[in-house]
Amino acid sequence: MSETPLLEARSVGFEYRADVPVLSDWSARFPAGSTTALTGPSGSGKSTVLYLLGLMLRPARGRVCVNGERVDDKHDRARADLRARTFGFVFQDAALDVTRTVMDNIVETALYRGQDRAEAVDAARGLMERFEVDIRADHRPGQISGGQAQRVALCRALLSSPAILLADEPTGNLDPATGRIVMTAMKEHAAAGSAVVVATHDPSVAAACDRHLEITP
Repeated sequence: MSETPLLEARSVGFEYRADVPVLSDWSARFPAGSTTALTGPSGSGKSTVLYLLGLMLRPARGRVCVNGERVDDKHDRARADLRARTFGFVFQDAALDVTRTVMDNIVETALYRGQDRAEAVDAARGLMERFEVDIRADHRPGQISGGQAQRVALCRALLSSPAILLADEPTGNLDPATGRIVMTAMKEHAAAGSAVVVATHDPSVAAACDRHLEITP
């Protein structure tokens, strides 16, 4: 494949302890327009791979590239700016700020990018309706279910139409019907030109992606 991928890991190595490697010389390419499932047993490192790809962890060896440019070695502020402008994240536990309203959680990253709040709120309401988040925007995360929180996290991730979407077990707290809505949304997002990477244990989620990469411990 000669075309430069949107996101790429080149010979990445990482370990939390020197004697327990999580990844060793791991490479993968994620082209625009693709959906990729990361599969493997619990503890195999799927979430760690997402954190490395999303610049929340630095590889011990190798590099992470966006549009062919190395980005893992940038200083913290540049990495944070790139995350805000280029990446969308759906964490396994939703990772919502319990001290802030649902709406504030959704639009927070938009404000980091300098987007007008009124525009961001309008877009957020549209996403909430699309994903059937049937709660008041002034609710706080402690007042909603785990499934609602996960859908709120998806709204937050998609608000900026990110070029790269990384999702960690995005359907884990959802009923099958809502899970299908979420997967359809992520596939449509990829079809619009983004790279979508999903860590999952769910065979139906993996089957819905264009391809899957197995992460082995």
